[in-house]
Amino acid sequence: MGFTTFNDMLERAAMRVAEKPFLHWIDRDRRLTYERAAETSARVAGALAELDIGKGDRVGIFAHNGLDYITAMFGAWRLGAITSHINLLQADDLAYFAQDSTPSVLIYTHDMFPAIERDRQSMPSIRHYACMDGEQDGAADWNALVAAATPTPIADVSAADGAHLSYTSGSSGLPKGVLLAHGPTARATNCIAERLRLSGGDASLGATSPASSYGLVTNLLPGLHRGMTIGLMSRWDAARAWEVMDEHGISYLPANPILLSEFLDECRRRKGKPSRFRLAVSGGAPVPLELKQALAAELDIPLAESYGQSELGGFVALGRPVHEPEDRQAAIGPPLPDKEVRIMDESGQEVPIGEAGEICIRGGFMLGYWNRPEQTQEAIVDGWLHTGDMGTMDPAGYVSMLGRWSERILSRGRIIYPRPIEESLLRHPAVEHACVIASRNAEAIKAIVTVREGQSASEPDLLAHCVADERAPDKPTEVEIVAEMPMTATGKIGRMQLQERERQDG
Repeated sequence: MGFTTFNDMLERAAMRVAEKPFLHWIDRDRRLTYERAAETSARVAGALAELDIGKGDRVGIFAHNGLDYITAMFGAWRLGAITSHINLLQADDLAYFAQDSTPSVLIYTHDMFPAIERDRQSMPSIRHYACMDGEQDGAADWNALVAAATPTPIADVSAADGAHLSYTSGSSGLPKGVLLAHGPTARATNCIAERLRLSGGDASLGATSPASSYGLVTNLLPGLHRGMTIGLMSRWDAARAWEVMDEHGISYLPANPILLSEFLDECRRRKGKPSRFRLAVSGGAPVPLELKQALAAELDIPLAESYGQSELGGFVALGRPVHEPEDRQAAIGPPLPDKEVRIMDESGQEVPIGEAGEICIRGGFMLGYWNRPEQTQEAIVDGWLHTGDMGTMDPAGYVSMLGRWSERILSRGRIIYPRPIEESLLRHPAVEHACVIASRNAEAIKAIVTVREGQSASEPDLLAHCVADERAPDKPTEVEIVAEMPMTATGKIGRMQLQERERQDG
């Protein structure tokens, strides 16, 4: 399989730029150099080894973004262990994730103690609890364990070994654990760094949870490849983010559409962007075209849209760090060189350029779904990962997403995909979020939207807007305005919840 492991990446970077800040924990203004990070990961590995953690064991991490989170990851990887990531927004389901991934140790922040105490008896695999903020009932002081430990050399870990176990959003069923290996993910993130033209002169601000693989593949590993200073923000605050980016010369902001929209509003309030800000990347949800256009027109910032899945350890497609011509702005971007991408029909044959089909990839994806061999075999057929997403590819190779196959709506004998209609609604200045589902009579198309604070719109207004929008070939038959949109832990709209609510109302 070749290439490298995450620990090799850190060790080599520490040789090149030992005294350069590697991690900057923005909330507490704490920094860790590359050399110190490598030393700390060796000591973390020693602490875990004393807890009888070895190759293949799972190390659960249930914590806020910060220095201890990242060094815990590298320490576990140093032993050949697998980090199992539990999103804080899914604390109510802690027992499910622990029962599924069976970690031997759980490292957490103190505010998660009530969830742990509630579920402790339902998590029998966990032999040790360690709190990052000091000793608690039934938990050791994590920092004391690390400080007292003897540094441990890197174990016999290969590029083919599993490293990062994160969970899908659960937007189309129970969350599934996705196991990513060192080598393919390292290769993919090197390609991402090249596509984005990142260099050692860049610095990032990462505000998404490390529990998702998105932060791994857009912030941590691409920055590590280039010897960047990588910013970590535990709790998002647009005003604070603007100030830190301006003060510390941060040039790169990987985020999601919601955070980027809030940041754009902050730039508008301050009548300008941070001094060295040059590039934004968005993932996790479709990017409204108006957001791309506003960042370009008002701030001269290209927004490189990414399209991937937890299963990839990288992206299917990624935009370029340039202002694209108008006829390409709605597309995501071309595939990356570590993966082969094809648009296929239901029989597994490639469709002609411009026609819709399922997006399939070959090369460099997950080892599989954790303890789900049958679902792994369903997803990977003849070496191709079937994403379940529908899309098109243009003559230049740019990929456009239409939506998941499971989200399609059959209306009067035609297949309707939600995304073009949702994008049409998002072009209305008052609409903040939009989700299109099948109405209770199955064949009708219903749009559910939220309205921006301080804005107003009526349901007839929004229907008329969609009818007048020539860029969207299909129109909703009904619009409902709601006060709040249900969201998953990874920042996606809870489409399943809305569809279930519609069935119950019917």
